[in-house]
Amino acid sequence: MKVRKAMLAGSWYPESASECEIEINNFLNDATVSPSSKNKLTGGIVPHAGWYYSGSIACNVINYLKKGADPDVFVIFGMHLGPESPCYIMKEGIWETPFGDIQIEKEIAGKLVERFNFNVETPEYFTEDNTIELQLPFIKYLFGDVKIVPIGVPPAKKSLEIGRAAADISTKLGLNIKVIGSTDLTHYGLNYGFMPEGTGHSAVDWVRKVNDKKIIEIMLEMDPDKVISEALKHQNACCSGAAATAIAAAKQLGADHADAIVYATSYDKRPSDSFVGYTGIVF
Repeated sequence: MKVRKAMLAGSWYPESASECEIEINNFLNDATVSPSSKNKLTGGIVPHAGWYYSGSIACNVINYLKKGADPDVFVIFGMHLGPESPCYIMKEGIWETPFGDIQIEKEIAGKLVERFNFNVETPEYFTEDNTIELQLPFIKYLFGDVKIVPIGVPPAKKSLEIGRAAADISTKLGLNIKVIGSTDLTHYGLNYGFMPEGTGHSAVDWVRKVNDKKIIEIMLEMDPDKVISEALKHQNACCSGAAATAIAAAKQLGADHADAIVYATSYDKRPSDSFVGYTGIVF
């Protein structure tokens, strides 16, 4: 079976299994907040910057999803797409990680391709993308032989339909899934062409206490339509389609409550006039 290569290993995250394991154990030791017990934890929202900046947040969200029965499949929504972009899916094959390969869950992916229009990616032909790949070593290390369905979804209503359908299909197949939405928050500063509050500490405070806070609050309300509209209006989530679709899927699976695990920015690691916000949420 052909393998989709791990394109970002050795740059965005470590290349070897031993180095990744050290990083992951450090991340897990960083955990300071646990989610409430109101849900069985059907999914979450994770950031996707390089591990140095946001790996701890993503790793701990995925680790919290170990609560309850281990899933058969992770359905991972991601990719940087505009409202008019097509949807993407890898419907078969395997994806390389430093801990070994992860197999695509063909039944769920195949039934989604039958119902919706996708650009179908293959191990040889795909869009290089960090939003999904950066989560795979965490999933492989923490969940072993679990399978995945990687899906790129734009910020549009059709994406929410895909999320709900993925939940329904998995239930009918008798497969236990967890859903992940991969997005960073406000990209602020000259590097990103977005600086409505100028520069300096007042700009950092505005991102933390106003712009990012607003989108996080809407994510916690579990309102996928509002997540998309808010992000398109205020540029406070780079992959709002992924976050919103994960919420729609989780609600279809029975989730009715969300917890914010942690919030941080790249400014916390490396102060700069250009910086990015990150949150970890479980539902």
